[in-house]
Amino acid sequence: MPNNKKNPSALNEKAGISPPEIISTSALQNIKEFRKKQPSATELIKGIISKDITALSRAITLIESTNTAHLSKANEVIQGCLPHANKSIRIGITGVPGVGKSTFIEAFGKHLTSLGYKIAVLAVDPSSTISHGSILGDKTRMEELVKDQNAFIRPSASGETLGGVARKTRETIILCEACGFNIILIETVGVGQSETAVHGMVDFFLLLKIAGAGDELQGIKRGIMEMADAIVINKADGDNIKKATLAKVEFNRALHLFPSKKSGWVPTTATCSAITHDGIENVWQTISDYLELVHTNDYFAEKRKEQNQFWMKETINEQLKTHFYNQPNIIELLETNRKAVQDNEISPFVAAQLLLDRYFKK
Repeated sequence: MPNNKKNPSALNEKAGISPPEIISTSALQNIKEFRKKQPSATELIKGIISKDITALSRAITLIESTNTAHLSKANEVIQGCLPHANKSIRIGITGVPGVGKSTFIEAFGKHLTSLGYKIAVLAVDPSSTISHGSILGDKTRMEELVKDQNAFIRPSASGETLGGVARKTRETIILCEACGFNIILIETVGVGQSETAVHGMVDFFLLLKIAGAGDELQGIKRGIMEMADAIVINKADGDNIKKATLAKVEFNRALHLFPSKKSGWVPTTATCSAITHDGIENVWQTISDYLELVHTNDYFAEKRKEQNQFWMKETINEQLKTHFYNQPNIIELLETNRKAVQDNEISPFVAAQLLLDRYFKK
């Protein structure tokens, strides 16, 4: 193609401007070395107590590690933070996918930070049973809250077993409390087994619903209803306001069919809109009323003690399971028995008993 200086081709590449050096080479090297350096348990504890978010994040990562070599260090960090914990309000928030949990938590969290509270949001994202990966998209969905200096959002993958995640979440609560966060919001994966685990680690359990989904006609899942301290019908805005109001009446009737709670609290129903923020203030008032009651009748302290005992047993179960599957002789026998079970040469129950006998006779 001839070179026409008067009419240069748009395909010709022009010399650009070299980008400025944003960070010096030495500073970049220091950052890399810092990331490679593994802080001691003492350093992590000191950082968490001094409200260092970086130290908090690194400690949570340590707790979530499946490497058994990290277990003793993680336990040391938790033990060091324990005297500075247990000074928060723990709120569990659940609801079916699509109910607007993340949008609600962002609106609710912004309301709490405006009142001067420091909040930590612990969200569990479901892991794929095929790829074992997780999107961890809660920070993306909470664009405003993630920029709030008084808020900390930590999404975690659910992994293969609910128990492991529940234990990690329980320990993460302790670290967040030691770091100065006085309200902990725990978002569950969705209505299912995870609710039972989360209910065992929170002070107040909030169930989010939406109108028109059919749940108000069947009284939804009995177990979830019995656990809920309050039901909030979300997305009560625009054309949905009338439907939400009717759903509130139906849910309120359903709540009266269940036995009285040990706390003496009568569960409530309400409507709100996470978009317009209508009703968000009332949700916090409901939780405040509940806390006033359970502090007065000493149920709050009693429930915390019961939860501590429950999580001690759960931790024992989890550690036994981890130790069992990491034994070399068990790994070898497990592979042999797995093939025998698949080929119907031995029953699953007999195979399991052989494995247990080998484990306890080691």
